[in-house]
Amino acid sequence: MSDIATQDSVYQTEALIAEDIDAYLDQHQHKTMLRFITCGSVDDGKSTLIGRLLYDSKMIFEDQLAALEADSKRVGTQGGEIDFALLVDGLAAEREQGITIDVAYRFFSTEKRKFIVADTPGHEQYTRNMVTGASTADLAVILIDARKGVLTQTKRHSYLAHLIGIRNLVLAINKMDLIGYDQGRYDEILAEYTEFAKSIGITNFTPMPISGFKGDNISLASKNMPWYTGQTLMEHLESVDVDVDDDQNKPIRMGVQWVNRPNLDFRGFSGQVAAGIVKPGDAIRVLPGGKTSTISRITTLDGDLPEAVAGQSVTLSFADEIDCSRGNVIAASESPPETADQFETTIVWMDDEPLIVGRFYWLKLGTQMVSATVREPKYQVNVNTMEHLAAKTLELNAIGVAEITTDRAIVFEPYAQGDAAPNKVLGGFILIDKITNATVAAGMVHFSLRRAQNVHWQATDIGRDVHASLKNQKPAVLWFTGLSGAGKSTIANEVEKALNLMNRHTFLLDGDNIRHGLNKDLGFTEADRIENIRRVGEVAKLMADAGLIVLTAFISPFRAERDLVRSMLPEGEFIEIFVDTPLEVAEGRDVKGLYKKARAGDLKNFTGIDSPYEAPLNAEIRVNTVAMTPAEAAEFIVRKIMPLK
Repeated sequence: MSDIATQDSVYQTEALIAEDIDAYLDQHQHKTMLRFITCGSVDDGKSTLIGRLLYDSKMIFEDQLAALEADSKRVGTQGGEIDFALLVDGLAAEREQGITIDVAYRFFSTEKRKFIVADTPGHEQYTRNMVTGASTADLAVILIDARKGVLTQTKRHSYLAHLIGIRNLVLAINKMDLIGYDQGRYDEILAEYTEFAKSIGITNFTPMPISGFKGDNISLASKNMPWYTGQTLMEHLESVDVDVDDDQNKPIRMGVQWVNRPNLDFRGFSGQVAAGIVKPGDAIRVLPGGKTSTISRITTLDGDLPEAVAGQSVTLSFADEIDCSRGNVIAASESPPETADQFETTIVWMDDEPLIVGRFYWLKLGTQMVSATVREPKYQVNVNTMEHLAAKTLELNAIGVAEITTDRAIVFEPYAQGDAAPNKVLGGFILIDKITNATVAAGMVHFSLRRAQNVHWQATDIGRDVHASLKNQKPAVLWFTGLSGAGKSTIANEVEKALNLMNRHTFLLDGDNIRHGLNKDLGFTEADRIENIRRVGEVAKLMADAGLIVLTAFISPFRAERDLVRSMLPEGEFIEIFVDTPLEVAEGRDVKGLYKKARAGDLKNFTGIDSPYEAPLNAEIRVNTVAMTPAEAAEFIVRKIMPLK
């Protein structure tokens, strides 16, 4: 063969190889993706099952296999045989204890489909991690140890998976090898679980007997269980229907993450299309404002698109200059979602500290972030019996139904969508502690409350500016805060007398006096203290609207509640005055004998003793009552606020 012919043959071979590679990459790129979780009780074999799936799908390299064999002999739980759980139990504490603590995500692929699997912990204390893993899953594999049957965590995880909206459930009765592949025991467990599933609304699931360790019915049909004629787990995962077009069949929804303004000639709104198919010319509505326009362009880094579908991240431009900002929702003009500021919700509490009723948390729903308070729960769900139990609060891992109020209207849709996939973008939310920034709860919106739609602010012709001008002063709220015995009431009284001599119109709200009337139904628990300050803040705001200079003397121990009152008023009208007195000095005064009672255990939840005081970080005015007399402190404060005249 000539050199030319040989070279041509090489070129043809390379072309065929390149063509095969391109074909493979194209096929791989267009495979559907299935996200699923494994869940259940401790030691049900979740990590082992995932390790077996990775092993059977040839997703382990030789060096990984060698390391796995070595680790199995050193820290494994299978008597020297390969411990597949070690492939996903990545934390040292997990390997030492043979348990899963954190959520471990793994990717693998077969010829038919790509997979992302989340291995979630079985311990009750890590239920919050299971919720995190389930929040993005299309399918859940509920594992049961054939020796133990249906346990509390089996029920808890099944309930949570159903609550979160996972409609594809696999009941994998595992460790069949340890009970001699007994069909009778399998049928017994299946019957027990079926009865429980019906009680929580699960009407359809796929049961199968497996052994993750031995590989029975994982990738290949088990010869040890000829009585089972269904699919293997891998066959089911590869063929289960995941309706990727479901979101595309809904009306347009896109939360605005960023206003894109690179120059004077371009203004677009960036985000991920949550539902629907959007095209230039489509009529849209921007919520919660309600302004309408049409789509003029759909832009990406690769250029303009003729359309964008659910799941794509794009920048939308409008034909008209209308107000739209981060947190707004772009929706189909003819079928917009609802807006409201009060909702009934289901809440899964995920923090070690319990829910504090009345405290303001951040609520994040899609791209929207607002302040929200949770009312006392209507009930808490007992996942063992499905009973509705009375509850004053929610503890770690508790699931309850409660009403939530936000500080402004937000755009939402009910989380549950009947038989359709849940609306996670506009129906699911998280609560964030304002102080620690920790995510404390996950929740699902049921519906808005009727009173949220029926109650509207009534505009009046005589406004706060008119009231203030009649009094020839600028309204303000002078918020005195400090420990009991710091001298708040004494100094506030001196300040009011000084202002009165200057012909200022004032009113003093004192903590003890308020509790004789407006707040006499409140105690001194943390929740009651929060409600006490909220009510006082609302009264102070109304008085400021009337043009008054309002003085308030309250311990008000929590920054979040003082910040709440600040947010009620126009900028500059809330003046925080920190009456800074060391605890030992305040306790030494003890005019009312309260510290003595608290130290003796006769007065619970007393600030500074068994309840915290959060000192202001940036108070407008600070007075030191050790260095100043009440009269001197009052004179100092009046000099500071004189511009108010």
